Amino acid sequence: MNGGESTDQARAFSRANPVRLDAQSLLLTLLLAFIAFLVVTPLFLLLLNSFQVGKPGGAVVYGLEGWRLAFTSLGIIDAIYNSFSLAITRQIIATIVGIFLAWLLARTNIPMKKGLEFMFWLSFFLPALPVTLGWILLLDPKYGLLNQLLSKVPFVQIPPFDIYSYWGIIWVHLATTGVSLKVMLLTPAFRNLDASLEESSRVAGAGPMRTLLRIIVPVMMPVLLVTTILGLIRSLEAFEIELILGVPIGLHVFSTKIHSFVTHEPPQFPAATALGTFFLFILLSLVALQRLYLGQRSFVTVTGKGFSTRPISLGRWKYPVFAAVLLIALSITLLPTAFLFLGTFMKLFGFFNIANPFTLDNWKGVLSDPILLRSLKNTLVLGFSAAGIGIFVSSLVAYVIVKSRFRARAVLDFLSWLPWSIPGILLGMALLWTFLLIHKIVPIYGTMGALVMAMAISGLPVCVQVMKSFLMQLGDELEEASMVAGASWLTTYRRIILPLLLPCLIVVGLLEFISAARNISTVVLLATGQTRPLSLLMLDYAAGAELERATVVATVIVAIVVVAALSARSLGGQFSIRG
Repeated sequence: MNGGESTDQARAFSRANPVRLDAQSLLLTLLLAFIAFLVVTPLFLLLLNSFQVGKPGGAVVYGLEGWRLAFTSLGIIDAIYNSFSLAITRQIIATIVGIFLAWLLARTNIPMKKGLEFMFWLSFFLPALPVTLGWILLLDPKYGLLNQLLSKVPFVQIPPFDIYSYWGIIWVHLATTGVSLKVMLLTPAFRNLDASLEESSRVAGAGPMRTLLRIIVPVMMPVLLVTTILGLIRSLEAFEIELILGVPIGLHVFSTKIHSFVTHEPPQFPAATALGTFFLFILLSLVALQRLYLGQRSFVTVTGKGFSTRPISLGRWKYPVFAAVLLIALSITLLPTAFLFLGTFMKLFGFFNIANPFTLDNWKGVLSDPILLRSLKNTLVLGFSAAGIGIFVSSLVAYVIVKSRFRARAVLDFLSWLPWSIPGILLGMALLWTFLLIHKIVPIYGTMGALVMAMAISGLPVCVQVMKSFLMQLGDELEEASMVAGASWLTTYRRIILPLLLPCLIVVGLLEFISAARNISTVVLLATGQTRPLSLLMLDYAAGAELERATVVATVIVAIVVVAALSARSLGGQFSIRG
């Protein structure tokens, strides 16, 4: 039976079984309603409670006091300016550097391209706060090792680097996800570019750099704009780096302002929700701009006729360029993690010039502390639970979007992507209101269930996109044959699709686990002392100036994340999924 006959028989079977179709439509509608409840309800409550000015536990009173307080509080204008200034500045730098690195990895003949690309990939998964601690050990203006070494150079009167500064924050962001995200997104796009464009440029006598700037970049502009908007959205969500490096010098951004409102005594929830709602509207506008731009563009830079895999020769610059790229890759992966590990053995974090500066007491103290064991248990429960829910929900949502004829699948697709545009601290605050609302019915607030739900929603966009990519590679013949044999779509999904998805399901679970293990901003407002994961224990130590203990916890988190990331990378190679 060929594909056309199978399709005709499947359609005939569908027409002959309206009851089954009605049941299917009902199930799909319930799925849509469930996802809408998870994503839209918290956002609606966030908006509603920005106007709620009554005292917690008292009568509900609506007004504009929260908005007034949010936008008249001390330093709010500076915080808004800093948010956009930091985000735009690092996006400009990251885009320029990312274009150059992605082009080198995808289109030139530098050696060890796969290894270099892997290092940038790994950098993206390293938790931001542990990497920040490593850079503090290097660039602290008082005791940073690099500053101490440079201070011995003649004519160097003051420390040249200060990690606690505007440019220090930008540097750490570039060294964590800023550059690596651009490389991850742009390298495949450059690799699939129609090579005839470069061939024509070379025939015309243009060199590699002129070809890149005059031909390749203009052609890639749609992709570059989309990745820039995406990067800008993620930049505006930044929290922990600004909290550790910015707040001590009075440099606030919107996320740290929200955090200060919530942790204020008494908590100023109306002001926090008003400020959060304001930034949410800005981010949703950027999302709408991105999706509108994507919908109006036709990306036709990949063709079969002119495609060539022959790399561009860099000539005598091949090895110098390779050395430069390797230096960048090592600087954002090995260097900060090595100094992070070194910091775990220091009696006083950063002070190399004291007598006997190294000790094992930090490890002994932290590893024997019941708080660490409880936080480790919470992290594992959070990671595995979020992974299990993420696997189930994302596979079901992706299957409906890609394989079903559900009329509202475009709406489901949008809802599944929406959490990507919501900053973690805003999502956490929105869910906080949701859990408080339903607490009498479902007492989830203050439990691990609240954190699991938050991470499952936060990880939904990435998990669904990975699932969609794999499902698009599956033909329809198996499903059509199953339908002809009398199986429902749910049976087909369970008995045929899920077994084929097994490698992808494992990767999605690992990605969800990684996200849960390293996340801070989404769970910081939801966790209690009993449900605190390792990431928040690390943050508490760092914010409390116990950097020695913070580095030990950070090293444990990095080890967990790296093992999970390497497993995901290895399994992902079985069906060509790369992070």
